[in-house]
Amino acid sequence: MNVLISGTSQGIGRAIAELFLKNGFKVFGVDVQESSIHHPEYFHFVADVSNKSSLPEIEQTMDIVISNAGVQDSGRDIEINLKGSINFVEKYAFQSSIKSVLLVASASAHSGAEFPEYSASKGGLLSYMKNAAIRLAKFGATCNSISPGGVTTELNRPVMDDAKLWQRIMDVTPLKRWASPEDIAQWVYFLTVVNKNCTGQDILIDNGENDLNSTFVWPE
Repeated sequence: MNVLISGTSQGIGRAIAELFLKNGFKVFGVDVQESSIHHPEYFHFVADVSNKSSLPEIEQTMDIVISNAGVQDSGRDIEINLKGSINFVEKYAFQSSIKSVLLVASASAHSGAEFPEYSASKGGLLSYMKNAAIRLAKFGATCNSISPGGVTTELNRPVMDDAKLWQRIMDVTPLKRWASPEDIAQWVYFLTVVNKNCTGQDILIDNGENDLNSTFVWPE
């Protein structure tokens, strides 16, 4: 089976790609950066999802499409996180071979916390996911999203390495931990491969921080 993933050069996207490769899938990655994955069944394209004309023409049909590429507080959050995801899914997912689509949103889509454009871009993804789920149903395909809270990626290293800030975050996180990129990848795999009946839904993966505690902690 063929899987197409955006944002595969680091963090969550790379972990997703590596899990699918481990399970025997052929993986196609799209990222603004060069590939960091070396595997005979991995094929990489350098492109910017916010720029429709840069998206590659891929001959192979896709069984699974995962929109993961995203930025935070970049000045282009809506262009990349929301419009880029729409560009990506509209171009590659709407074909007869499609079995599942997944979008990576954020816990901020639920809480409204963090940066204004970032929260708005991720909230918009939830609405777009439902729109896409309705239209993809005619192919028999599921379409869902996940909303991770804190994830132990290198982009979050400044937060994790600040002992006082980290303690404040853990104080408002009921399970006292963040997810790893590999943890998130397992959710993606379940929703796109194992799941056959859940569609149009968002899964909040934040160790209880949002629904079980209303306090949000981040660097000022």
